[in-house]
Amino acid sequence: MARKATLGGKALQTGNNVSHSHRKTKHQWMPNMQERSLYSMALGRFIRLTLPVCVLRSVDLAGGLDNYLLSIPAEQLEQPIRAVRKLIAAQNAKTAAVA
Repeated sequence: MARKATLGGKALQTGNNVSHSHRKTKHQWMPNMQERSLYSMALGRFIRLTLPVCVLRSVDLAGGLDNYLLSIPAEQLEQPIRAVRKLIAAQNAKTAAVA
């Protein structure tokens, strides 16, 4: 699984484990990454993403993938997710124009 999140920016953290006697040994902490398929209501299909669990909770809080992606500025997203966000925004604008 990827060491960097597709969404949310979580990455591998490094540091020292410090024992009771203060010996320091190198250690790496992996984020809790999950590979999930999230449904986009605007696009009508599933989108497969590698996400940390904290972002999954944020997606639920925002009311779905579409609302979450539209609430984040495009500059903060990586290129593949930015393209998905652009498709969702275009589909929402198209739906609003018809209604």
